[in-house]
Amino acid sequence: MTTTLPSAATREALGPTLVRMQQEGADIVVVDADLGKSTSARTFRDVFPERFFSFGVAEQNMISAAGGLATTGHTVVASTFAVFAEHAFDQLRMSVAQPRLNVKIVASHGGVSTGEDGASAQSVEDYALFSSLVNFTVCVPADVVEAQAMVEAAIATPGPWYIRTGRPKIPVIYTDGPRFEVGKANMLRDGSDVTIVACGLLVGRSLDAAEVLERAGISVRVLNMGTIRPLDVAALEAAARDTGAIVVAEEHLTHSGLGAMCAQAIAASTQPVPMEFVGVNDRYGESGTWDEVLEIMGLTAEGVEQAVRRVVARKR
Repeated sequence: MTTTLPSAATREALGPTLVRMQQEGADIVVVDADLGKSTSARTFRDVFPERFFSFGVAEQNMISAAGGLATTGHTVVASTFAVFAEHAFDQLRMSVAQPRLNVKIVASHGGVSTGEDGASAQSVEDYALFSSLVNFTVCVPADVVEAQAMVEAAIATPGPWYIRTGRPKIPVIYTDGPRFEVGKANMLRDGSDVTIVACGLLVGRSLDAAEVLERAGISVRVLNMGTIRPLDVAALEAAARDTGAIVVAEEHLTHSGLGAMCAQAIAASTQPVPMEFVGVNDRYGESGTWDEVLEIMGLTAEGVEQAVRRVVARKR
């Protein structure tokens, strides 16, 4: 991967994709918590104002209404920031997850890359919370192309979904089109010494790390685990068998996110292997530019590279 690739924020996928799908015959209703400009949901409002409902800064009401609208047969998309979606956990559990309603939460500004907004606006526990809800599919796109594919899949698939999108513009990885399949990891490069399992913006940084490591004689497989739930256990087991070591990289708390889920799966497999984890280590974020905050947290290509070197040393 190089810095010359085009870049875009994954949050930019939501509104235009919903507009196109509605024009193609979907039955979409969007509910919003006063952040439609930032999440790009307002693009849908501009074309279909009669299908867009703003609830102001009232996420619990928004989710309750989303569940009610879904009972009438609509596909309902709820749009807010990831940290504010957490406010409505009880409504998500009672009004969406338990009745298994057709509500899609597409929450932007996930992770610490929200940057200058500070710790109070940086969600580092969101997809752990959503993964704890029975019946939810949980996804984190690696770029804007995959984000579009995830929104399309969510609209086409009945049941509750959570998709976390991001604020910063990041390189486009899937320049030849999406390869997203629900519940399936996507191998972006193969290798024999170690596997990096990543999601979100850490996918691009993992690819950068893999290039450096390859030049140092370490062969690295990189898996984009775009679906957090259901997890692709078969791909993890194959990685353990083929490469003998795994690093998990994510923009989330390590003790409850993708790393924890991967560790549980590997521990239950027939071939446990050494693992390392790159993520948010039991702390909250702080204010700064998004790349500064990621640097402070160690969520960089260098951080991934160091984790790979540690786990390979343990393997040997």
